[in-house]
Amino acid sequence: MDAGQHADPRRPSLFRSLLSLLIMVALVVGLSWFLREFVIQPYEIPSGSMETTIMTGDKVFSERVSYYFRDIEPGDIVTFEDKEIPGRILIKRCIAVGGQTVDLVDGKAYVDGVALSEPYTHGLPSDPFASTLVDIAYPYTVPEGEIWVMGDNRTNSKDSRYFGSVKEKSVTGKACFIYWPLENFGVLQ
Repeated sequence: MDAGQHADPRRPSLFRSLLSLLIMVALVVGLSWFLREFVIQPYEIPSGSMETTIMTGDKVFSERVSYYFRDIEPGDIVTFEDKEIPGRILIKRCIAVGGQTVDLVDGKAYVDGVALSEPYTHGLPSDPFASTLVDIAYPYTVPEGEIWVMGDNRTNSKDSRYFGSVKEKSVTGKACFIYWPLENFGVLQ
């Protein structure tokens, strides 16, 4: 290089290129972690407890933002920490919230004395379980700060009829849509 020639100032050095790449990777990883931790979480459905609303093997997103601004409501499909197996996440439909009374009579679910209209169960009976993890007597009043959850596939779901009500603080999000397989893609209601 002549004394009169200088390095092209527009051309980045190898060090600057590597530094830019590392910063970009750190931002992507950090943003990914933030989104999964505070905004949205993917889950794969391992069982048929929510069929036909959500099928075995479906992949769903559960969003966390809603419950920063509003309470869990009956009808919400929620993801929550399993009471029996630490680290496992379950998905069920919220049937009742704290202060409401659940009763199961002649295969129908009642909340505060009113029979629920549940087309998503396709007429499957909502009967109590003979064998349960905890002692449950009906009618059952859900304690404040807890919810009562049941699978849409009532004859194939271990839910609050088996393990009792679930603490609201164990809820990890509201299932919002199925993203895989594409033929099942859609918003959950």
